[in-house]
Amino acid sequence: MTRIDLHSHSSVSDGTDIPADVVEYAVAAGLDVLALTDHDTVGGIEEAAKHLPPGFTLVPGMELSCAYAGSSVHLVSYLFDPEDPGLAEELRRVRSDRAVRAEEMVRKLRDLGVDLTWERVLEIAGAGRDEYADANTIGRPHLARAIVEAGAARDVQDAFDRWIGSGGPAYASRYAIDPVRAVELVRAAGGVCSLAHPARAEGSLNGAVPLELVERMATAGLGGIEADHPSHNRKQAGYWRGVAGDLGVVVTGSSDDHGSLSGRRLGCRTTAPEAFERLVAPATGVPLLRG
Repeated sequence: MTRIDLHSHSSVSDGTDIPADVVEYAVAAGLDVLALTDHDTVGGIEEAAKHLPPGFTLVPGMELSCAYAGSSVHLVSYLFDPEDPGLAEELRRVRSDRAVRAEEMVRKLRDLGVDLTWERVLEIAGAGRDEYADANTIGRPHLARAIVEAGAARDVQDAFDRWIGSGGPAYASRYAIDPVRAVELVRAAGGVCSLAHPARAEGSLNGAVPLELVERMATAGLGGIEADHPSHNRKQAGYWRGVAGDLGVVVTGSSDDHGSLSGRRLGCRTTAPEAFERLVAPATGVPLLRG
């Protein structure tokens, strides 16, 4: 049976492995199809595509940062045209504000007595100081790793809990796209998308993406819901599978692997081949990449 993982990250955003190594780990994990979905960028797709073994399929994608009523909502998007003017402009704005926000959090952390530098955060992120628009995506996991290095947290999760999680003393908000508009932008760019880890919406009162929002996203063209995710327990996965069925969208399953940060868990959750075929059928932006 074809094994498909539709959510993974490389060092181009907040994973620890370069794109070529992500492909190597995916093959070693017995996967046949992998979506590389770095945050708000397709910067790792070209490198990953150069290292596909025969018979392996790479799904070009990204995890798009969205927000609703003060809570984060993530949209795993696939096969869109990254040069589409509407989507490209929003991505430039999102990436630029990520860097501005990260620098603000560094200032807050230093004011709070945490001995870390912006230069070190850029090194961890693999980004250049004056290349905000085109650099590797700078995110809070990079800050968290710098905080751990500075001795101000035990590990990445502790850094989020203690310092930079929503409501934390060094937290700063940033620009993010409205989820319904994000679905519309991806569809207009010829892509398709699935709602990422819906039971885990940071900043929401009950920890989940509101159902009325998901319904509006489905009306706008949402193709799937990532019900099978490592952060979902059995009850949560079952609930979101039911929502997907009620809305007529597919159920996707993904590892959301971040390399060593997540324990290299590629393939721990997968998407059924028939669901994958149905999800990508409407896509017209860019093709699947095959080894």
